[in-house]
Amino acid sequence: MDATVSKLGTAAFVHDSSARAQFMELRNYLSQQIIGQELLVERLLVTLLADGHLLVEGPPGLAKTRAVKALAHAIEGDFQRVQFTPDMLPADLTGSEIYRPEEGTFRFQRGPLFHNLILADEINRAPAKVQSALLEAMAERQISVGSATYSLPRLFLVMATQNPIEQEGTFPLPEAQIDRFMLHVSVDYPDRATTLKIMSLARREAIAQRELEQPAQRLTQELIFAARREVLAITLSDSVAEYIAALVDATRRPEPYSTDLKQWLRWGVSPRAAISMERGALALAWLDGRDFVSPEDVQRIAPDALRHRLLLDYGAQARGLTAQACVEELLRKVPAP
Repeated sequence: MDATVSKLGTAAFVHDSSARAQFMELRNYLSQQIIGQELLVERLLVTLLADGHLLVEGPPGLAKTRAVKALAHAIEGDFQRVQFTPDMLPADLTGSEIYRPEEGTFRFQRGPLFHNLILADEINRAPAKVQSALLEAMAERQISVGSATYSLPRLFLVMATQNPIEQEGTFPLPEAQIDRFMLHVSVDYPDRATTLKIMSLARREAIAQRELEQPAQRLTQELIFAARREVLAITLSDSVAEYIAALVDATRRPEPYSTDLKQWLRWGVSPRAAISMERGALALAWLDGRDFVSPEDVQRIAPDALRHRLLLDYGAQARGLTAQACVEELLRKVPAP
């Protein structure tokens, strides 16, 4: 399709879209329920629009669980919270075959993964077998039990949390598992003024004897799918697409861009990183009411799309360098269009 025609056609629905108007209401609702975590709210919406999964890392008590609960309140769909523990089994996620003595047959009893929104709380506390079961669900949108395969709902979003403070009794996520997450968001403590607002919200909820206010209306799944189609129709110019490809290529072959990156990086990112940046940039443009993706959209989404996928050299880790520092170097050295 001609880029000009696509751009003009997209402009009409981006600014007049009823789906976007309802997503703006959802954004306002989430911002009222999750105070001081604007980035987390935005990344939740981006992940929902891009049909991806989100990994959130931060200390306890920063509204990570509350965020996905609030999102579940505002969407017509099933929500399930799963607390990951070291003694967990794959069947605790997928479900299992249950013998019915009255019928003399086995019948499959579905597990929590068959819900639309999944909160995988402290995902790194589960052993590798459990993590691999979740990996299949996230990547293939299906689960396998015995010789049977079961499809998951069309609307399926996993938000996993990690606690960076306690490492005892945890199982680090393998690279293949981490790569399945579209974005990795780090949340930090709020400032003093925001803490006062949180205290006020907690008092109001205690008086009302409920944890979350109900939204004015809930988004239907049909509206979410319509919004996703609008996001994919946003114009992505060749120059911006080449910029995304260059950022990804610089993690694999950093020599032309930065000698520091060559020393810091042990392994680059997969093609899934490029897809995540493209889909995330499209979603950001749509949420901002624009019919095209700008280089700034790519730069905004790049840290969360790349941070968890970069493998640092052991020497760089010993010097205290972080993946975030590598992403910042990438954005400085790779020229934007």
